[in-house]
Amino acid sequence: MNHKIATFLAGLGAFFVVALLVFAMKYYTRPAPLNQARAAERSAALKEVREAAAKTLNTAEVTDATKGTVRLKIDTAMELTVREFQNPAAFRTNLVARANKAAEPPPKLPEQPNKYE
Repeated sequence: MNHKIATFLAGLGAFFVVALLVFAMKYYTRPAPLNQARAAERSAALKEVREAAAKTLNTAEVTDATKGTVRLKIDTAMELTVREFQNPAAFRTNLVARANKAAEPPPKLPEQPNKYE
């Protein structure tokens, strides 16, 4: 009987030690509360990011004139995708060709002639 009580008390003690460590870590790792200025700064930054994202999604722009790439409005891009996907095989080949054109590496620089030639 004495062995069972000692085992129980050891388990209970281990539980309390772990609980104490959890509460201590929670106390010591708690970040400082946000003051009003920091909250306003974060809110302004979030508003700026959302406005930039909305502008990017809702305006068309030439992104690279030399490669002929443009950014379309999201609505226009979705309508174009649905319309072109009416013929899936042609859509895939066209998409692969456009992706390869957009991702093609720049031309190599001319090789410097060897100074001993």
